[in-house]
Amino acid sequence: MDGTVLVADDDRTIRTVLTQALTRAGCKVHATSSLVTLMRWVQEGKGDLVISDVIMPDGNGLETLPKILQERPGLPVIVISAQNTIMTAIQAAEADAYDYLPKPFDLPDLMKRASKALETKRRTTMVRPKAEPGSGSETDDLPLVGRTPVMQALYRLVARVMNTDLAVLITGESGTGKSLIARAIHDFSDRRSLPFVVAGAEELAATDGPSTVLAKARGGSVLLDEVGDLDHETQGRIVRMLDALSDTSPRIMATCQGNLMQRMEAGEFRQDLFYRLGGVTVNVPALRERVDDIPLLAEHFLTRAERDGAGTRRVSTGAMELIRAYSWPGNVRQLENTIRRLVITSSEEEIGRGDVEMVLGNQPAIEPLVGGSEGEKLSTSIGKHLRRYFDLHGGTLPPPGLYQRILKEVEIPLIEIALDATGGNQAKCADLLGINRNTLRKKITDLDIRVTRRRKLM
Repeated sequence: MDGTVLVADDDRTIRTVLTQALTRAGCKVHATSSLVTLMRWVQEGKGDLVISDVIMPDGNGLETLPKILQERPGLPVIVISAQNTIMTAIQAAEADAYDYLPKPFDLPDLMKRASKALETKRRTTMVRPKAEPGSGSETDDLPLVGRTPVMQALYRLVARVMNTDLAVLITGESGTGKSLIARAIHDFSDRRSLPFVVAGAEELAATDGPSTVLAKARGGSVLLDEVGDLDHETQGRIVRMLDALSDTSPRIMATCQGNLMQRMEAGEFRQDLFYRLGGVTVNVPALRERVDDIPLLAEHFLTRAERDGAGTRRVSTGAMELIRAYSWPGNVRQLENTIRRLVITSSEEEIGRGDVEMVLGNQPAIEPLVGGSEGEKLSTSIGKHLRRYFDLHGGTLPPPGLYQRILKEVEIPLIEIALDATGGNQAKCADLLGINRNTLRKKITDLDIRVTRRRKLM
């Protein structure tokens, strides 16, 4: 390596380590704990590469980055940060950083990137690619918002794997943002300027489907969407495709809703494909596993709605308690749709408890039971739901009024199914349920149940 490197970090140990390593590699190094000093060196024309921390005693490295590039266009800047968030990576890319590395970084890896930056000394590979036609706009994506430990762990894992060539299997329930994670891995990797291709069952089912997908990717990234739903023949084609990959082939990622290992053990998924896709497994947490992120997400969706012209809305404390207590089986996507409905249906600027109860009233309050046995008693299934519901509150009690909420959740489907079974005949339905007809009518009105009369053979 040959060149002058400017190092800015408030950690003396890191300054020392980088200075020694870069000097041994043949570079001249200027190290400082001050962004003011760094900017003075840049303005004086010193340095062929900048390596800077984000949080500094006298400012923010990301906010200084545009000033550096304005002063010295083409000067590569490698950002290092202990924040370890996807948002830091996004901000670094938007500010045209040459590269981003989370702390603790791998020194040989950083040296490799520094060497590459000094050799090329240009930013063109670091500009974020424009969205390809049909890929969807940024506003359509689920937000990567979260301060909870599970999300921080996810950010750290993504930061570690994004510049490797390992296959990535992204698991998680529907609506958690699995495809968005894959897109983030691509957009902030060394392949960011190359295509990102999403391939579903339809694209892969054709005989030449896998080869066509590879051709479209041109060395970028391929996301195999919901691989657990692929039939055995298609799985076999993908195995042959993966076996034929070369060093210039695209990176392979895949998403799956269910437990892929269980499907493999049940003979529903090929073992050889499972191990080829599972280089790194990234599990995207369900929303009920990060309840403390719900207010942040709600605020994000309210801001988006306001930007789209829906007006200013805020959520009352009582309403937010209900939103936090709900189990969100549809995860972030369901929360987004619910906030949209609240914005539309709420007549006041402040969304209250009543507004939330009305919108959530016809939605399942507890996520569907997974793995229940076929002959399990109804009381046992309900008991599992209720225990899980209490567990989700992390040692605190659910909001008051639980008894009526649970009864309401049971009453609605019970009456709806009974009405369907009796063809909408309320007299028969009341008799079937063992309640008075007037009681049934009142419940239909109070619970806003739609009744459709039709002929039904009993």
